[in-house]
Order: sequence, then structure tokens, then C-alpha cells
Amino acid sequence: MNRRSFLISGLTAATTLGVGGLYTSVSAGVFEVTRTDKEWRAMLTPLQYKVMRKEGTERSGSSPLDKNYAAGTYICRGCDLPLYPSKTKFDSGTGWPSFWKPLPNAIGTKEDNSFFTKRTEVHCRRCGSHLGHIFNDGPKPTGKRHCLNGVSLKFKAA
Repeated sequence: MNRRSFLISGLTAATTLGVGGLYTSVSAGVFEVTRTDKEWRAMLTPLQYKVMRKEGTERSGSSPLDKNYAAGTYICRGCDLPLYPSKTKFDSGTGWPSFWKPLPNAIGTKEDNSFFTKRTEVHCRRCGSHLGHIFNDGPKPTGKRHCLNGVSLKFKAA
């Protein structure tokens, strides 16, 4: 096997395993709200689609929701499910909207081993849209930091 064949085989295998590209697809699951890929693309901007359907990440500091501290509820952009109350939002200093606790029965999680690290991915439990990740460096009482992409959310004022 020459170097070229080896590299092509390796890249093909890595892409098939989901580690070759920057973004992986939302894992196959059964969700209450489903849409075709064409429907998702029609309703979302390219960045929203990349984040919500391909598990991408928006640039830190780019979301106006990061500095929003008005009373209300953060809801899923994909299906309008209420996800996080504003009373659990805090300034994590990361440049992404952060929360220490979601609403009951609002989110789902899965292990994310991308980028050679183990993290907990958080998604909308109703439509499967990628929201962000959960870390263990948040404030009391939970000690959790739900670090979310603002493009995955909409804010509904109280």
C-alpha cells in the first residue's frame, strides 16, 4: 500500500466513524418533532443548521443571548419547547449563554467523544436539536454549567 492509498483509506475510515469532519450529525433517535433535512435547512440559517443539526459550535461572544438577563424562558429554536428559565442563567465568562439547571423534562444528553475528549452533549429532548455541552464547573446548587449555543435558542420574555 503506498502513502496515497493509506491516507485516502484513513480519511475515509475517519469520516465514516465521525471523527474526520468538524461536525457530526445529530444521532439517530426517535423524537416527537421530526423534519426532513430539506425542511430543517429551509427553516434555519446556515449557522443554525450547522449547530443544531450537525453539532457545530457558534463563535464565542457572538450571541446576544449571552448577555441577556431579562426575566423569561429560553426555548428551542427547532420546536419551541421551553428549555431553561432565566433564573438559572449565569455569566460564566465563556462567551456562551450558560445555565445551572434546565426545566424538567426539557433536555436529553449523550456522551460526546469528539475532538479527543469526553464531554456530555445536551440536546432538545423533543426535536433532538444540538444545544451545547454540560460541564462540572458551574455554580451551586447543581455545580453544572450548561454551556449553550445562542443560535439554538429563542428567548421569550416573561
